[in-house]
Formats: sequence, C-alpha cells, structure tokens
Amino acid sequence: MTLIIVIAVIALLVVWVIGLQNTLVKSDEVCNNALKQINVQQISRFDALQALVKLTREYSSYEADTLQKIVDARKMSTNPSVADINANEQLLSQIGSKLIAVAEAYPDLKASTNYQETMKSLKEYEENVRLSRMTFNDTVTRYNQQVRVFPASLVAGLLGFAKRDYLEEDKSKKDYPII
Repeated sequence: MTLIIVIAVIALLVVWVIGLQNTLVKSDEVCNNALKQINVQQISRFDALQALVKLTREYSSYEADTLQKIVDARKMSTNPSVADINANEQLLSQIGSKLIAVAEAYPDLKASTNYQETMKSLKEYEENVRLSRMTFNDTVTRYNQQVRVFPASLVAGLLGFAKRDYLEEDKSKKDYPII
C-alpha cells in the first residue's frame, strides 16, 4: 500500500513538472512572438523613414545623404533581443528627429502631400510599436510571475527558464509633430 502511495505521488509530481514545463514553454514563445512583432513594426517604420529620406533628396541632397547613412546603419535582426529592439528604437528616434529638423528647414517639403502622408503613416507605425512594446512587457510580466513563483521557480530554474528583461521606454524620445 505504501508503495502505491509513493508511486502515485511520484506520478503526480512528474505530471505537474511536465505541465509546468509546457506552460513555461508556451509563455516563453508568447514573449518571443511579442518581441518579433515589435521588430516587424520597427521595420515598417524604417521603410517609412526611407521614403522620407527619398523625399528629402528632392530638396537637399546633402541632408538626404546624411540621413541615408543613418538609415543604412540599421541592423534588423530576424531574431531580435531586447537590446536589439532598444538599439533600433534609439536609431529610429535619431532619424526621426533629424528628418523633422530637415522638414522645418524646407517649408516646401513640409507642405508636400507626400511628406504629410508619409508622416501620417510614420505616426501610425510609431503607435503600433508603442502598443507592441506594451504587449511585450505584459507578456513578460506573466512569464516572469510563472518563473518566479514558488514552487514553480525551483523547477523553472532546473529546466533553464530564467526571468526575462522588460523593454525600457526611451526617456529622451520626442513625439513626432502633429500634421
């Protein structure tokens, strides 16, 4: 009888560990997916910025060449990390700030319908990235809770699941002007 109880307890423990491992894998994959969604939105923003650089070239080749060098410096990963996303965000802010400054120097550019439409789409991508970042941080919160709660934390550590980093908001980031 004691042997049956011991076997039953071990079987329940094994089932619990397997269930916990599956839950952690699913949560980890949701975090990875959320991070990749941010990357997709950032690529779309880069494309919109590239369109603005082309528009700028019509008004000032020097300004456009400077901006093109910044855009060309982008390194978008197919498997981004939190550090990659944060670095891309800083680069996007830098390019956006420079483009806005150029547009201020060239009123004809700023008044251009193409410029205004591209800025509008850029603002939409900006909002999509903001929402994707919030989604990522929410999924990381749920994942980190699963990894850190006792007794799951003991099993998570043994299985190699570690606490994930949050995306930090860029304090120096400025909003694009309303057109």
